[in-house]
Amino acid sequence: MIEDKGSEHELRSYGRRRGRKPSARQAALLRDGLLQITVDAAEVADASLAWLEIGFGGGEHLLWQARHNPRALIIGCEPYEDGVIKVLSAIETEGLKNLRIHMGDVRDILRALPQGALDRAFILFPDPWPKRKHRKRRLVNSSLLELLARALKPGAELRIATDIGDYARTMLEAFRSEPGFAWQAESPADWRTQPADWVETKYEAKAIEAGRRRYYFRFLRT
Repeated sequence: MIEDKGSEHELRSYGRRRGRKPSARQAALLRDGLLQITVDAAEVADASLAWLEIGFGGGEHLLWQARHNPRALIIGCEPYEDGVIKVLSAIETEGLKNLRIHMGDVRDILRALPQGALDRAFILFPDPWPKRKHRKRRLVNSSLLELLARALKPGAELRIATDIGDYARTMLEAFRSEPGFAWQAESPADWRTQPADWVETKYEAKAIEAGRRRYYFRFLRT
């Protein structure tokens, strides 16, 4: 089991971890179910395909990918309790076998995994921390990219999406200083168009309803 140590020595990129008080069944899922699907670095290293979603929210994209890619071992990292409960409930109901969950800081996972263990990673609509004084908490920065560059195999794909123009700009600035990734865009259409196997999340639906432009970035590990 990988311990959640990120908050002890690094600025957290997330806020509160709990919403409503869980029901008895939900509390049991968190207590018992989570232990059954914890992330094991050795298992990830032995997997033929290993994918990682960072901050899966309500789990819409994570669960779709798990259902449609049974050969892939899919790791989901999410600090927010309500989202983890939704995924645990779906795992129990549907009997999904290829999901592993870490309820905590993804940086602990990235440091624990062997080098080049991951074939794909997703960061979809991370918390934008819109207030200027909070922007240092944004997840996508140079330090995270260094960890991802270490954990991803050469040729592995990293997908990132945001609906905040300023965040999109700072994301690209961070990648500019990280030589381990190559942006897969030749024209504006490449970052305005969703990938073929895209899954619309609840958060993205709100962005569409509000009329906000979405940015879809694809990078390959060089």
